[in-house]
Amino acid sequence: MLRRGGAPRLLVAALQAAEARGSPWHGIRALSGSAAAAQAAGGTGAAATSTRPAIDKLLVANRGEIACRVLTTAQRLGVPTVAVYSEADRHSKHVAMADEAFCIGPPPARESYLRGDRILEVAVRAGATAVHPGYGFLSENSGFAAACEERGIAFVGPPAAAIQAMGDKSEAKALMEGAGVPVVPGHHGEDQAEGRLQEEAARVGYPLLVKAVLGGGGKGMKLAREPAQFLDALHSAKREALAGFGDDRVLLERFITRPRHIEVQVFADGHGNAVYVFERDCSVQRRHQKVIEEAPAPGIGEDFRRSIGESAVAAARAVGYRSAGTVEFIVDVDTGDYYFMEMNTRLQVEHPVSEAISGVDLVEWQLRVAAGEALPLAQGQLSIRGHSFEARIYAEDPSAGFLPSGGRVLRWQVPPGAAFFTDAPVRVDSGVVQGDTVGTLYDPMVAKLVCSGPDRPSALARLHAALGQLQIAGFPNNVEFLRRICENEEFQQGAVDTSFIAKHEGQLLGAEPVPPSVLALAAVAFLQIAVQRAQGTGGPAVPGPWSRPSAFRINHLFSCPVAFTHPASSSEHELTVAYCEDGSLRVSGANSNGGSSPSSKADAGPTSSSSSGSGASSSGASGTSGRGLAVSGVELSGDSVRAEVDGQQLRAAWCLGSHGEEEVLDLWLGGRQYQFRRPLVRKWQRSGGAAQQAGSVVTPMPGRIVKVFVPANAEVQEGDPLVVVEAMKMEHTVRAPCAGTVAELHSFVDAQVEDGHVLAVVVPPQTAAATA
Repeated sequence: MLRRGGAPRLLVAALQAAEARGSPWHGIRALSGSAAAAQAAGGTGAAATSTRPAIDKLLVANRGEIACRVLTTAQRLGVPTVAVYSEADRHSKHVAMADEAFCIGPPPARESYLRGDRILEVAVRAGATAVHPGYGFLSENSGFAAACEERGIAFVGPPAAAIQAMGDKSEAKALMEGAGVPVVPGHHGEDQAEGRLQEEAARVGYPLLVKAVLGGGGKGMKLAREPAQFLDALHSAKREALAGFGDDRVLLERFITRPRHIEVQVFADGHGNAVYVFERDCSVQRRHQKVIEEAPAPGIGEDFRRSIGESAVAAARAVGYRSAGTVEFIVDVDTGDYYFMEMNTRLQVEHPVSEAISGVDLVEWQLRVAAGEALPLAQGQLSIRGHSFEARIYAEDPSAGFLPSGGRVLRWQVPPGAAFFTDAPVRVDSGVVQGDTVGTLYDPMVAKLVCSGPDRPSALARLHAALGQLQIAGFPNNVEFLRRICENEEFQQGAVDTSFIAKHEGQLLGAEPVPPSVLALAAVAFLQIAVQRAQGTGGPAVPGPWSRPSAFRINHLFSCPVAFTHPASSSEHELTVAYCEDGSLRVSGANSNGGSSPSSKADAGPTSSSSSGSGASSSGASGTSGRGLAVSGVELSGDSVRAEVDGQQLRAAWCLGSHGEEEVLDLWLGGRQYQFRRPLVRKWQRSGGAAQQAGSVVTPMPGRIVKVFVPANAEVQEGDPLVVVEAMKMEHTVRAPCAGTVAELHSFVDAQVEDGHVLAVVVPPQTAAATA
C-alpha cells in the first residue's frame, strides 16, 4: 500500500476542516432530499429522499487516463480518493494522484484490474464508501456492481440489473423492441449451435456482423461478407469474446453498408428523472474502434436530434437506468433511419466532447447521483454551446494495418496552454508521463486530445493545429494519421460514415515525400548528435576536425555519409555531408529508390525555401543532387536543432531513441512530425541461418500467442494461418509468407513475444531441395 497526505487522522481533520468552510463536497455527503435539489432537478421524483450511503471516500477501480479523469473531479469536490494498481503500474500517474493507493496483483488484467474481490477488499480496508469503475475492466460487470451493493458500497454507475440487461446484447435488443426503439435486423437467440448460427446467418443475409453478446469497443466483432467467411469470423469472434469477457456467446446483425455511428449521452437518477445530453458522431473508425468523435453530430436537424434523444431516454427507462450511459445507434445514410445498436452502461471514452458542448461535468453528475441526489438539470435546461472534437492518440502503427505498438515514452509534450482533464479550448486527458513504458498488457490508447470552438470549422482548425503541436516519441503512434484526417475535404464537410478511413486510405496512409531541406536537417542532426555523444559533454558540438566522427583529410574536404529511411514515405536516402573550410556544411545525395526529381517538391513542403536559387535549391523532395544544399549556423542543444538550409532558417525539436534494431530520429517542425530510421551499430552482427531466410515469419507487434495452427515440419500454402497473436485485447493472425515446410517453429500458446520475434521459418520447396 502507498499512502499520501499524512496519517489517517490528518485526512479526517482535513475533511472536517473542508466541511467547516463549506467544501463543495459537503452537499454531496448530505442525503439529497432537499427542496433545493428537487427544484434544480425538476420532475416529480426529485424530492424523494435517498437511502443510498453518503460518499466519504472514493475508490477508483481503474487505471490510466480514466482513473486520472475521475480523480481530478473528485479532488475538485474535496473527496478523499483511493487508487488501485497492478505491479506494472506501481509508478503510474493515477497512483501518484490519489490520496492512497493499493497494489492488487500482477500485471495481467485478469490477475489485478479484473479481480473484483481484491478491489472490494481494498475498499473495505481503506474505508471507501463508493467505487467508480471508469470504463473497461469491471465497469459493465453486473456481478461486481451487485457485490458493491451487498457490502454497502455505492457503485458509481447503473444498477446491476440494468448492466445485466444491456450487457447481454441479445436481451437488450429484445427489451428495445418491447420499448418501441427500432433495432437492426439480426439474430440474438440463445441457441449457439454452429449449425443453427449458420442457418440464421443465411436468413439475416450477407454481409453481416458476428458480435460478442457481452462485447464492446470492437472486441469480439467480426465481419463476414459472404457465407464462405462466416465460420472463420464466428470462431475468431468467439475466441476474442472468451478472452475479453469470459463468455463466447455471439449474436448476428445485418451489416448496413453506409452507416453513421451516432450515439446519445443519457443520464438518469434514482428519482425517476432522465435526460439526454445530446449526441456524438463516432463514424470515423478503424477495426470497429473509434478514432475521432465529435459533438454535436454534423448535418442533422433538431427534429432528428429530439427523436433520437427521446429514443435513447426510452431505452434507459426500459431497464430502470441510473447514472451516465450511452445509447449507440446505427444511422443508415441512404434512408436516414436509425437503429438501436447497443447501450454502454458506463461513462464513455468520448464523454469530454459532450461535456464541452453542454457545460456539464459528467463525472460530478455521476458522483452526485451515486450519493442519492437528483439530476442537477432538467432537459429544458440543457442546451448546445459550440462544437467539440476528440482525437484518440493510440500506440499503434497506421502504416502496418494499425497494429498495436509499445515502448518507452521518450517525448511527451502537449500543445501550449492545454488543460488536463478540464473543459478548455484544448484539453488533454492522459495517464502517461514522459519516461513511462507503454506496453501490450492494456488498451493501446495513450491520450485523448479534445478541441472545442464556437462552431465546427473553428473547432476542427484548433484540433489540426493542436495535433501539429503535440510531440510524442518512443513508439509508433497515429498523430500524423489524425492530422491527415483533419485535412480531408470530405471530413471537413462532415460527410462521413463508418467506411471513411477505408475509402480514403490512399490519402490518409499514402506515402508523402519529405522536403529536401528536412532531409538535409535530418542528416546534419544525426551527425551532430553523434558528435555530442562521442564528446560526452552534452553541450554544443565543438567545430574543427577533431569533432568529426571519422578521419580528417588534408587534401580535400572531409565528408561523411549518412544513410537512413523515412518509413512514412517508404523511401531510403543516402546523403553525404561535406564539411567546408568556412565551417559550413554541404549536403548532397540521392534517393536510392529512384524518387522524383529534387525540384519537383521543392516549393511544396512546409519548410521549403521561397528563394529561386540554382544548384542546391534545385534539389528535390526525395534527396539532393548536384552541389547539394548549403547548411550553416548549426546549433544543437537540449531538444532543439537550428540551422540555415539553403538560405532558410529552420528550427526543429528532436528526439533520438531506438526501436528494435534501429536508431530513430524524430523531428517536429512546420506543424508536422518526421521520423527517420537507420540501423543501430552493435558490437555483434547477427549471422545467417534459417531465421534470415525469406520465409521467416516474425510477430508484427509484441503480445501473447493465443493459438498455433501448425506443428513443426508441416506443409503450408501461402496465406495459411500459422499463429494468432493477441495484443491489447485484439487478435492478429500471422500467415505463411510462401508455400513450403515449417522448418522451425518458435511459438507456443500463452508465450509472451516481443516485437520482431521469429515465430516460425517457412522454407520454400526449392530452398529445401537445394539444401537436402
